[in-house]
Amino acid sequence: MAKQMKKNSKEPANKNAKQPSRGRVKGKVPQTSTAKDTAKEKGQESSEPTTHNQQLRRDAVAFVCLALAVLVALREWFGIAGSAGVAIHHAVTAVVGIFSVVVPVVLVFLATALFRSRKEVSLLPYQIGGAIGMAVSLGGLVQITRGNPTFLPFDKIEQTAGVLGWIVGYPFALLLSPWGAAIIFVLLFAYSILVFTRTPLREVPARLRILLDRLGIRPAKEKLPADKEEEDNSFASSGDSWLEENRVEPYDQAYELEQEGTVDNPTEIFDAFPDAFDSPASTSSHSENITQRADKIPTEHFVEDDEPGVDEGVDGAEEADQFQPLPQNEDVNYILPSADTLMKGVPHKARSAANDEVVRALEGVLQEFNVDAQVTGFSRGPTVTRYELSLGPGVKVERITALSKNIAYAVASADVRILSPIPGKSAIGIEIPNSDRETVALGDVLRSAVACRNNHPLLVGVGKDVEGGYVVTNLAKTPHLLVAGQTGSGKSSFVNSMIVSILMRATPDQVRMILVDPKRVELTIYEGIPHLVSPIITDAKKASEALEWVVREMDARYDDLATFGFKHIDDFNQAVISGDLQPLPGSDRTLRPYPYLLVVVDELADLMMVAPRDVEASVQRITQLARAAGIHLVLATQRPSVDVVTGLIKANVPSRLAFSTSALADSRVILDQPGAEKLIGQGDALYLPSGSAKPLRVQGAWVNEDEIQRVVELVKAQREPEYREDVTAVQTKAVVAEDIGSDLDDLLEAAELVVSTQLGSTSMLQRKLRIGFARAGRLMDLLESRFIVGPSLGSKAREVLVQPEELPQILAMLRGETAQEPETDVD
Repeated sequence: MAKQMKKNSKEPANKNAKQPSRGRVKGKVPQTSTAKDTAKEKGQESSEPTTHNQQLRRDAVAFVCLALAVLVALREWFGIAGSAGVAIHHAVTAVVGIFSVVVPVVLVFLATALFRSRKEVSLLPYQIGGAIGMAVSLGGLVQITRGNPTFLPFDKIEQTAGVLGWIVGYPFALLLSPWGAAIIFVLLFAYSILVFTRTPLREVPARLRILLDRLGIRPAKEKLPADKEEEDNSFASSGDSWLEENRVEPYDQAYELEQEGTVDNPTEIFDAFPDAFDSPASTSSHSENITQRADKIPTEHFVEDDEPGVDEGVDGAEEADQFQPLPQNEDVNYILPSADTLMKGVPHKARSAANDEVVRALEGVLQEFNVDAQVTGFSRGPTVTRYELSLGPGVKVERITALSKNIAYAVASADVRILSPIPGKSAIGIEIPNSDRETVALGDVLRSAVACRNNHPLLVGVGKDVEGGYVVTNLAKTPHLLVAGQTGSGKSSFVNSMIVSILMRATPDQVRMILVDPKRVELTIYEGIPHLVSPIITDAKKASEALEWVVREMDARYDDLATFGFKHIDDFNQAVISGDLQPLPGSDRTLRPYPYLLVVVDELADLMMVAPRDVEASVQRITQLARAAGIHLVLATQRPSVDVVTGLIKANVPSRLAFSTSALADSRVILDQPGAEKLIGQGDALYLPSGSAKPLRVQGAWVNEDEIQRVVELVKAQREPEYREDVTAVQTKAVVAEDIGSDLDDLLEAAELVVSTQLGSTSMLQRKLRIGFARAGRLMDLLESRFIVGPSLGSKAREVLVQPEELPQILAMLRGETAQEPETDVD
């Protein structure tokens, strides 16, 4: 009998009930999908009328507040309130005293908040609490400053702060003395303001700066001299010593970013909004509320929260990369475009309802597979959000990476990227695309603090990283950049953002550009800007000639550096600007600073198809040597294959910007590592600057054609372009005769010996050139065919038919160089 009872106790009460599946947390029996749906429907049905009734009650209270505001305003402001005016006056002054005149304003504000409470449920308690705190503190201060009168006679109470002021002020003044009570009330008033505006104490300096900027008040340390105030809206200002103390240092980072912040403890949102996911109405309200809260966060706030190791070298006034731009010519008044030329983007969202759904999904996956880990925070970017996972003791990182497909299934996204670990943090990062993407405006990037702190003319806006921070890069530190990605991935948008950034920040005296556009439609909008060295090059053969001209320009700059004893073009320019460098004696040349030269090739694949050897040789020489000469190269292609991006080009272009690629092999060609094949396109990119081990994921900045057109018109209206005619001029190349072949060098030496000595002897060529008889005889036959020497005379020396004065022409003829015919005027 006992055995039977023991057996029955082990059996479940309901044989049809489902047992908990293995792997779930003990004590939590999962509901079936039908039970969940039923519970959810019941919750929706019960919450909708409740929410509706609450809103009706709030509207009723709001109308009562408006009515009271009108009655009090008629009596206290205008003195008209009928026979009940005296009662209204004494009723109000008895409560708040002299503050009766502001009661109508407070009531109207409260009514407005109640009307809008359907969108801002969470703000109303903070506003009410802050208002009560400010009223209590002000009432107590008035009570103390007016002698702290007793309750009777009551007319004195009405002339101070009413009953409210007497209740809080009278006992505090007796217990703590008037001075102690006053200090307490002042602190309470300050804290009430923070509660009312929902401003943490650490955000106060940033919000004060925003307020001063809106009022047009600039702090004293940021005020510009009187002669510079007219250019306050530009991104860079002129200076006389632009490189006296600032230059590119060997270990400076090529990119800078403005770090924003990470949302810590994302699960606390469930406590603040317990019914956030109960009904569609409440979900919408919660999402709108989160959006409004995030929109109110000031952008400048995050400048103060730079994390060490991520944004090193961008804070402080003594950093090595704060360049002053090259001074402008004295006879030309060139004004940079205003910051208002570029449009502002939408405010950045720090959190949305979609992020909270993903957090719940991630936690569900971790519980499902019994992984001791938790989501400790996330940082939302414009395209993707990086969720941070902290592992428990003894948990392997491989357990998270092995769940990549399960995580992708749970969050309903195939583009999931796992970072193990996050650079600089002891946490695993899971990057998941946002369902509500944001567009990054180039104007916002160039107006950010990290861009304004650096006045280098080659600083360009890249976009935003996954933590919402602005990313800029200095092309002088890159020093050459390879941009690649498939069609529609955002490559051309980055090229436009880069060119517009330079037009907004640099004058034609500071930066000159050569634009190569084989597609003939991408860069035509920039035709005629004064920054161009030549018209936009659309022919692949002319592009090859332009690259060869860049090589010659590089050699000319290095000749000057070697002549005057400088190692970098910045030092040479500084010496020219300061007047310390003078031309060599006997030279009529006027020394001028060399501008930076930026060469942009929009489609490298087309050039490699037409002239692969010439283009590769020119690119190799430029990328190897041109950094110190101030020449920088940006190569863009939509076909990142090994026959386009060759090994020599990759070895000499250290910085890479990879947009979305169609295959893993393309990602390895660009970055030498996977990752680009998992990008989601439309500006989503991986930026691997020179010296970095891991790429930085960024959302590229966007500038539309209207903004580009406005900037181009502004710069074209100020100065005409000054083109160099020799950039695309076809260079005359020597054509060596086929019968000479590889013997040209020996033939030139032989001709010089024979003509200068007037002795056509084969044995002499053998001795002087140290060659054999057969080779010397061949050289002599070649000289005979060019009528330089006569026919063989047996053992005697041949007759020399050319005089020594004609030797230069003879050598040029042997090289294949032909003299140009004189031009004739045609009437």
